[in-house]
Amino acid sequence: MEIDLLADARQLFPGGVLGGNALPEDVRFVFSRGDGSRFWDASGNEYIDYVLGSGTLFVGHAHPMIQKAIVEQVSRGTHFFAYLNEQAVQVARRLQEHLPCAQRMRFTTSGSDATFHAMRLARAHTGREKILKFEGAYHGSHDYAQVSTAPKNLANFPTPVPDTAGIPKCVQDLLLVAPYNDVDTLAAILKQHGSEIAAIIVEPIQRIISPQPGFLAAVRELTHQHGIVMILDEVVTGLRYGLGGAQAYFDIAPDLATYGKIIGGGLPMGALAGRAEIMDQADPSNKGGGGYVYQNGTLQGNPLGCAASLATLDILEEPGLYERVFDISNQLRHGLQAVFNRHNMGILVFGEGPMWHMLFTDAPPQNWRDILATDTRKLAVFETELIRQGLFILPNNRRFVSIRHTQEDLQLTFDAAERACKAFKAKH
Repeated sequence: MEIDLLADARQLFPGGVLGGNALPEDVRFVFSRGDGSRFWDASGNEYIDYVLGSGTLFVGHAHPMIQKAIVEQVSRGTHFFAYLNEQAVQVARRLQEHLPCAQRMRFTTSGSDATFHAMRLARAHTGREKILKFEGAYHGSHDYAQVSTAPKNLANFPTPVPDTAGIPKCVQDLLLVAPYNDVDTLAAILKQHGSEIAAIIVEPIQRIISPQPGFLAAVRELTHQHGIVMILDEVVTGLRYGLGGAQAYFDIAPDLATYGKIIGGGLPMGALAGRAEIMDQADPSNKGGGGYVYQNGTLQGNPLGCAASLATLDILEEPGLYERVFDISNQLRHGLQAVFNRHNMGILVFGEGPMWHMLFTDAPPQNWRDILATDTRKLAVFETELIRQGLFILPNNRRFVSIRHTQEDLQLTFDAAERACKAFKAKH
């Protein structure tokens, strides 16, 4: 049956997949069902999941409270358009209690939508057109985000490198790129271009790279100095590092913050939050005025997504939950490092909080070029071996831990890693 589904997919979808990622042919599968920290493919094979819907499923697959909330909402209605519904108001009220910058907010249907609208609001607020991002950061699929995300052909800063064909040259000209964790280079770029820049958008933890002490605070100070809007992209970190997200975790106060993934409880939902004077540009009563910013989406604030979001907040507000998931994540990193050390793999396991990563390296990377200097092809081959052993990870990408990973999962993970090391060494 799975063979037939894969064959059909090759005829139906570009590359035989639903999006921009494809596993090697010999480990491709079709998802069938998930429960907790695990899922099963259409052939019945079981995997421990460290991808978790690209980080969306922080509460795990098919959480009973999420199921109950969605089923109850289905009986009340699935869509009312983006005016108001009870669930949306309730979610916004709950989120405002936790998110430090959320004087106002708007819901979106994805994190990409949120970053797009944040940039538009920043341009309108400042009267400037350019956006600065950091090399190696991912801020969504739109034209203003798809530059220098994973460049192989490096350019001198602040020149952007398009990640995809189809981006107009005039859009590229509105983007500047700086190295992550490098305050001096950022300051030099702003000295030359600061008066042209509407916003700096930054991931507080950039993919697999943690900020160096003082880096985010320096970005905040430089944006103040140059009158630039600071957009903190919390699509990944929001609700993952605590109910206050990276803002509370790193004690940083952005002008705008963007959300996705966890906030929708597994359903397509995002959010944009920030200072009232910036967000209120999207007040529809200002239509026709020079400062009005259009922000809308047919399904934003969808009651199904909001019902799942409310259930997610109920789950995450349980006392001690974050301490437990941080602890099990630390155990995972330390245990995997011990396995790799025993086999002299030359792999470093690193990360913080409920994310973990690994590279053939001696030290955690501080920027994209540190990652590029490692043997990512060799790593992808080894990671494919981990998939064969029942650990689902995306090759050359970050990994996540859910609140439903268990001690049993850890032991099975270490056992699978042992088998993967032996198989990799036998082949290579």
